Amino acid sequence: MGFAPEAHIDHGALRHNLGVAREAARGSRIWAVVKADAYGHGILAATASLADADGFAVARVDEGVRLRDAAIDHPVLVLEGAFSRSEIEAASRFGFDVVVHHYSQLDLLEKTVLSVPTRVWVKVDTGMHRLGFLPEEVPQLRQRLSLCDNVRHPSGWLTHLANADDLQDPYTERQLARLNAVVDRHEEVSIANSAGLLGWPRTRGNWVRPGIMLYGSSPFVGESGSDRNLRPVMTLKARILATKTLRRGEPIGYGGTYVCAEDTKIGVVGAGYGDGYPRHATTGTPVLVAGTRVPLVGRVSMDMLTVDLGQCPNAKVGDPVTLWGEGLPVEEIACSAGTISYELFCGITARVDVIHRDQTWDADGMPRVRRRKLG
Repeated sequence: MGFAPEAHIDHGALRHNLGVAREAARGSRIWAVVKADAYGHGILAATASLADADGFAVARVDEGVRLRDAAIDHPVLVLEGAFSRSEIEAASRFGFDVVVHHYSQLDLLEKTVLSVPTRVWVKVDTGMHRLGFLPEEVPQLRQRLSLCDNVRHPSGWLTHLANADDLQDPYTERQLARLNAVVDRHEEVSIANSAGLLGWPRTRGNWVRPGIMLYGSSPFVGESGSDRNLRPVMTLKARILATKTLRRGEPIGYGGTYVCAEDTKIGVVGAGYGDGYPRHATTGTPVLVAGTRVPLVGRVSMDMLTVDLGQCPNAKVGDPVTLWGEGLPVEEIACSAGTISYELFCGITARVDVIHRDQTWDADGMPRVRRRKLG
């Protein structure tokens, strides 16, 4: 029995969640978003289980190259686009669709000699105000793209929703109206992220781009994935390293921020921020010890955290602990730590053992269920 933390990746849940996206996206094609190592779940293993998607969306050209090197031949959309001659040449060579969101990228397209034109998606800034051209710039962009031999026509148009996670906020409708005012209804568009796909039907367009929902977390404020028939893909597990009983008035951990109100049995769990568990998780954050909810107490350390075993008096060294995932929504942990599930998933570190369950494919030719180090 090992005591290193483990991230269990449920590929059956991943396929289920893609099915939920497919049901919601009837009439649209799906870019499954697998950037940032598939939100910390392992990009190659995840893309295999998401093979029924119509394509994959990555942030950077090198992420797309990694897919091609693994013989993944789905369409690939590079969301941040290309920033150098070598990147646009790679995009052309590997057949990527690339987003153009800045004039420097358009200049690069016009000046680089490509043997094969590349498909372009023009990003329109309808209100996120990060990347993208202003709506009033669209006519000029159309003209330049029409004259560029390196562009495979027709181009697509996309935007990103800023507030779609709040179903009461009218901003999403305003963003949609801004895009519709400059894009012809016969043109190919991609608007919906996970929140748009599940909560804003008019944003679905020709292509949708689900991300966080594929990994089992709800995109909406105040919800967990199960509220949307999503299943958790990652379950972070650890074990109890030690137990002890402290007297009333004794402090626990760095800074003594928690003081026992009564004689208390505590458990020391072998996971901490060095493994990706959030340091800012507050006292009271739920943890499952042998299936029983108990509260975290005191500060999270690099390698350990402490829990109050008052509701689980028979807990012992070696007992399993679930930090989030099956039976314990990741959204609860994120809320307690003042963050979001995206950050928790992406923050799992290389010293956590990753165990893939119900895996459909393995790039290394290993058995379907195997243990490996993340990375």
